[in-house]
Amino acid sequence: MSSGRRSRNSNGNLRISDEEIVQLVSRLNQLLPHSRLPTRRPSTSKGSASKVLEETCEYIKNLHREVDDLSGRLSQLLSTIDSDSPQAAIIRGMI
Repeated sequence: MSSGRRSRNSNGNLRISDEEIVQLVSRLNQLLPHSRLPTRRPSTSKGSASKVLEETCEYIKNLHREVDDLSGRLSQLLSTIDSDSPQAAIIRGMI
């Protein structure tokens, strides 16, 4: 991302170009594991950008839930084994 494509608005703040927004939305879309949106050609449509942002937010929420679930499962596992064992040390390192 080149800062040369950015301009300043009337308040003196940097403004990201439409091209950069399209590129960023396309990159986000490619990061989504099961995205139903096409990745072939980035769209300039506000609707598709909105959809990618919604899917990204939902994906991040799901990742947080998975992390919480796995942390809970590791904690439960840790409570069932000898706290001085090598396995316990590995599990503590994961939490």
